[in-house]
Amino acid sequence: MASLPPTDPRRLYVGLMSGTSLDGTDAVLFDAGSRAVLGHVHAPFPAALRDELLALNAPGGNELHRAALAANGVARAYADVVAQLLEQTGTPRSSVIALGAHGQTVRHQPGGFDGYTIQLLNGALLAEQARIAVVCDLRSRDIAAGGQGAPLVPAFHRAMFDAAEQDVAVLNLGGISNLSLLHADGRTGGFDCGPANCLMDGWIAQHQGLGFDADGAWAASGEILPDLLAALLAEPYFALPPPKSTGRDLFHLGWLQPHLAPDARPEDVQATLLALTAHTVADALTAHMPQARRLIACGGGARNGQLMKALGRLLPGVTLASSADHGLPVDQVEAAAFAWLAHRFIERQPGNLPGVTGAAGPRVLGALHPA
Repeated sequence: MASLPPTDPRRLYVGLMSGTSLDGTDAVLFDAGSRAVLGHVHAPFPAALRDELLALNAPGGNELHRAALAANGVARAYADVVAQLLEQTGTPRSSVIALGAHGQTVRHQPGGFDGYTIQLLNGALLAEQARIAVVCDLRSRDIAAGGQGAPLVPAFHRAMFDAAEQDVAVLNLGGISNLSLLHADGRTGGFDCGPANCLMDGWIAQHQGLGFDADGAWAASGEILPDLLAALLAEPYFALPPPKSTGRDLFHLGWLQPHLAPDARPEDVQATLLALTAHTVADALTAHMPQARRLIACGGGARNGQLMKALGRLLPGVTLASSADHGLPVDQVEAAAFAWLAHRFIERQPGNLPGVTGAAGPRVLGALHPA
């Protein structure tokens, strides 16, 4: 389990990420020495597993049994995508030091020392099937230290996208949107802004039977409902100061439903949900880094042209860029971050930033299941 010898410039890890959007697993082969992604595979979850993971975000019957089986399902799905990645890249398992595995978040309830976060994953089963050491449970130690357990990506964003001469913000548009604030003076901030794809994906699935709104085309066919947008923006979470993090515990279609007028056209609601994401991001950036002149976007939402246009209109003095312009495609950033966090664990280096999460101090994050 030691690192590769110093004479070998490669430090190979696999990062595995399945996010709040529940669109499946991204796996990357990451060289921690050069901080380069050497391969990437995406695989959707089996439909039955996805449905069960979505259902487990809300209270229900027989939860312990169902969650245990779902954790096994996530491990098997991860093992399958690891096998695909290693075959695609021609990488022997023995060359990979560890898998950094996020697991599937089904509950996120941070808050002092009674807080908790649940990412479903049977790490032991994944290590058994992949035959590679697994570093998982990467959020719990930060919460145990009084932090939010999220977001964890700002430290990685600092390592990858730092521009010493200017303030730069990095925006991840997954199921939830989160900002990393990379100040030119070396300070790093970050927090969850609010919903991104989770509400838009859920709404189009309910009304169109589609997994997502490709390029925001359906939202573009509708009109923003000002009263609905104002009601949604009144959600107290948006006004909370950092550190803060959120998820489907708060932002789900049940949260939206009480605000809907009976005669609201579905496409107009979709347009309003897109506007909600754009406004909460723009408001957060303006409040916490008003001097920022560059915003680097990643995550699936960075491919939503209508959403990016809306952000551009709300942030006229900010240059919008893609993480791909900085060498890391938008769908690889979070998986690479969890490979990097696994590397930090193996090297016994802290993975959190207390100024971001609110933890009592730097902590080595994760738990190890040896190969």
